This record gives sequence, structure tokens and C-alpha cells, in this order.
Amino acid sequence: MKMSKYRWVVVSFAMLMGFVSYMDRVNLSVATPVIMREFGFTKIDMGMMQTAFFVAYAAFQIPGGMLAEYFGPRIVTSMAVAWWSVFTAMTGLCSSFTSFLGVRFAFGFGEGPIFPSLNTANQKWFPNTERSRAAGMMSCGAYIGPIVGPAIVVAIMMSWGWRAVFYIFGAVGLLLAVGYYYFVTDHPKDNRFVNRAELEHITEGAVASTGKKEVAPWGVFLRSPQFWAIAGEFFVTDYITYVFLAWLPVYLMEAHGFSLQQMGYAASLPWVALTAGVLGTGYFSDRMLKAGMTKNKVRTSFGIIGLLVCCVGLIATAFTKDKWITVLWLTVAAGGLGPGFAVSWASCMDLGGKFTGTVSGWMNFWGNVGGVAAPITAAWIATHYGWGLVLTSTSAVAVVGAIFWLMVKPDKPLKIPEKVLSAVLV
Repeated sequence: MKMSKYRWVVVSFAMLMGFVSYMDRVNLSVATPVIMREFGFTKIDMGMMQTAFFVAYAAFQIPGGMLAEYFGPRIVTSMAVAWWSVFTAMTGLCSSFTSFLGVRFAFGFGEGPIFPSLNTANQKWFPNTERSRAAGMMSCGAYIGPIVGPAIVVAIMMSWGWRAVFYIFGAVGLLLAVGYYYFVTDHPKDNRFVNRAELEHITEGAVASTGKKEVAPWGVFLRSPQFWAIAGEFFVTDYITYVFLAWLPVYLMEAHGFSLQQMGYAASLPWVALTAGVLGTGYFSDRMLKAGMTKNKVRTSFGIIGLLVCCVGLIATAFTKDKWITVLWLTVAAGGLGPGFAVSWASCMDLGGKFTGTVSGWMNFWGNVGGVAAPITAAWIATHYGWGLVLTSTSAVAVVGAIFWLMVKPDKPLKIPEKVLSAVLV
């Protein structure tokens, strides 16, 4: 019997949802100048709207992952996408600061569960030797966004106005939510598009599920160095990523005199490299696992080497004068972040097992704490000490992340005592 390959359809849904989730965040940023003129908002007003989103988004990471474990990723993912899509569309109806603030806060709650829930599905749909590719595809959707997202949003605004951006993406999200609920099941064994050969491939070596609804043993997890290590390395990875996201265009124009047109092209290249790093790491790390290498050696090596490459790229950028050589080194640095994203999400599956949602939510919560801290910290350093210190201090953060990777140990799942396993919610 020829094996079906429906698991790749499932993760393609995840990649598309990652792209739309990014687009639904960036649409407000791109529309900001028009909205500010129409309503008389200040930069502080717009910043508060973005902060409202990130506060809610970070807050619902862990609950979202736990809900996906308890109720299943199918219903949680579908409801999350539908929720955030409704509030994306409602952004187009806003006419006051209070309404914008409230809608963006509610929008953040909807997006919070999405990556922990999608990663919970990956744990059920992919064998160990394909999880890095699945994690890479899931996460790379968000990094394709900075490459093509602004151009799409601008094109819609120029044709139909800023409100149409939110209506269109809200409708796209609702269609995705319906499609996911209809075509994806919690377990591949329940899916009509998965044949026996694919099911055997997915479940080879897996521990049979008891079918019981369980809540993660937080007391045990919080005493685990691995649990804190994966949070620490992802804090670092997201911190550096958000420095790029928030300040790369400004840095290129202020420090190296790029024109607006040159900046638009140059600022996209690091994101191309990051996306390639995510997908390439997923592919090669899975090949290395199939060849017999251990999870610890593969995932830890990619995580450490990637952050050290990023460190070197940032230091080289700080001491480079030529504007286009600067872009080259920034592209190297961003490319070094890619491996970390692929192996981080895969390591959540390794460490968490049936509690993948909890571990994913925990990791992404701390990543977003880093994301919130990065723009403010980089702005303060740049204002008082210049862009050179922003780059060198960020490179030092990358080294800290590499040290955290030594403690993740993906080949050793988080230990759950038998007495905890017996105390389940049925």
C-alpha cells in the first residue's frame, strides 16, 4: 500500500495560519500613518494599542497550550483563529481610541493559543524523525510575513482604504478556521484522508495514548532545569528577532543613510535568510536523526551554532562601515536565528510528550516577554549610547542563549512521577 501524506497537508494549514497571524498583526502597523491622520492619534496612542495586543497575546500562551491538551488542538485552533479573525474584522469598525484598544486586546487573546495548539497537533501527527520539519514549516509562516506582508497591505489600502485590510484578512481567517475544523482531526487515526501505511509511519515507536484528559504537573515542571532552559533560550531568540523587527528599518536609514526605497529591499533580506534557516534546519536535522544521531546532539548543536552565527553577524555589523556589507552581515545574523526556531518547537514535543501544549505555551510566553522587552531596551541603548552598542549588547545576549541550550537536553523528556500520572482528570 502506498503511504498517504496527509500529515503535510495538516502542517501546511499550520504554516498558512502562522502567515495570517503575522499579517493580522502587521496590518495595524502599516495602516498606522493613515489611522493617525484620520483620528488624530499620537505615536503613544498607537504604541498603547500594540502593547495591548502583546499583553493579551503573552498572557494566553500557557492557558492556550493547556486547553489544546485537554480539549484537543482541532477545536482550540479553530476557535482561536475564528476569534481573532472576528476581532481583526472589527478593527475596521473602530472609530475611537477606546474601541481600538479594546479590540486589539481581545484580538491578542485570540492569537495567544495558536502556536502552542498547532504544536500540540504536530506532536500527534508526526513521528520523531519528522518533527523538526513540521516545526519549521509551522513557524516559518510568520517569518514570510515581513517579506511580503507590507506590500500586500499597502496594495489593499491603495485600492479600497485601510478598513478593507481588516475586513479582508478577517474573512480569510474565518475561512481558515472552518477549513481546519473540517479537514484536520485531533488524531491521524480518526482522519478519513490518512491510510493505514501513513498511520503506522506516524505512530511508529509512539507510546499509546490512554485517552484520559490530563493537566500538566506544574509543580514538577517548575522544578526542572530543562523547563527553565527552554524558556531561557527562546527568550533570547525572540528578543533578538524583535530587535530586528522593531528597529532594522530605522537602523539602516539612520546609521547607514539608506533611502526609503533601498531600505525596503535591504530590510527584507534578513527575513529571507531567517526563513531559509528555519526550513533548512528542519530538513537537515530530521535527516540527521534518521541517520542515527541523538536528539540532544542534533537539536542542541543547531540551537547553539545558530545563535553563535547570529552573534558573529551582529558583531561584524557593528564594525562594518560599508552599507551593503552591513546588510550582508545582518542577513547572516538573522539566518542564524532560523535554526533556533525550528529546534525549539521540536524540543517542546521531545520534552513535553502529551504535555506538548503546556511546554510550548510556557516557551512562547517567555519568548514574548523577550519580544516586549527588546524594542524598549534597544531604543534606550541607541538613544544614550548609539547603534553600535545595540548590536554588540544583542550579540552578548545570543551567547547567553547558547549557554541555555546546553541545559535543554531534548533527548530526556520531562520526568513525571507515577503518583502524578495517576492523579488525572477524567
